[in-house]
Amino acid sequence: MIYFSHRGANTFCVQNTVPAFALAHTQGARKFELDIHLLKDGRLAVHHDYSLLSTAGKDVLLADLTYEELKKIPLQNPFGAEDVFVPLLEEILPVVSPGLELLNIEIKNDDNRYPGIEKAVLAMLENQPHLLQKILFSSFDYTTLTRLRALAPQARIGLLTRAFDVNQALALRAESVHINQTRFTSEIPQICHANNLRVYLYTVNDVAAAAQLAQNGADGIFTDKIHLFL
Repeated sequence: MIYFSHRGANTFCVQNTVPAFALAHTQGARKFELDIHLLKDGRLAVHHDYSLLSTAGKDVLLADLTYEELKKIPLQNPFGAEDVFVPLLEEILPVVSPGLELLNIEIKNDDNRYPGIEKAVLAMLENQPHLLQKILFSSFDYTTLTRLRALAPQARIGLLTRAFDVNQALALRAESVHINQTRFTSEIPQICHANNLRVYLYTVNDVAAAAQLAQNGADGIFTDKIHLFL
C-alpha cells in the first residue's frame, strides 16, 4: 500500500499551498497529489476549484486571472494569521522534489475549459526529464488524457474516474485507476490487477479503513492526514 499526500498536509495548512506541501514533506511524504489550472497568462496554478469563492471569498475564475493578479489575493487561512496564496506549479515542484517518488498531477479541465493545458504542463517539464518520470497525470476529463497521451507517449497516466471502465484505462495505456473509496468494489482490483493496473482510492483519512481497503485489494490511497500513515 502506498500513500499520497492529498493537497499537502491540509489538516494543518491551507490545502494546495507551499506551506501545506512543505509540511507534508517534513512529515515524511514522498508521494503527493495536487491540482492544476491554466491562468490567463498561460501559467499553471495549483488549486482545487475553478474559482476562488470557497478559498478566498472572491467569486472570480482562475482562468480570468494572470499570476500578477492572483498573487494579490490571499486565501482564507483558518490555521494562522500569515497570508498564504495560490502557488504556481513551478513553486511547488522544488518543495516536493527532494526524495520525490511520485507526484500525481490532476489536470482540472472539465469540458476543455483550458485549451492547451496539456501542452503547457508538458512544456514546463520538458527540460526536467528526471522529474517527468516521477509524475503521474490524471484528470476527470477523459479527452484531456487522450490528448496528453498523443502529445507524450512516454507520460505516466492514471485514469481518474467516477464510473470504472477498464477499457478506458487500457486505451490510455494507463498504469493506474483512481476512484472514490465509496465506489470501490471487490471486482475493481481483480480486473485491474489482471490487466497490470494499480488501484488508488481517495480520500482515506482513517488508518483502520486504509488497512481494510488494502486487504480488499487497493494498492494505494490519497490522504489528507499523511502523518498518520508514515
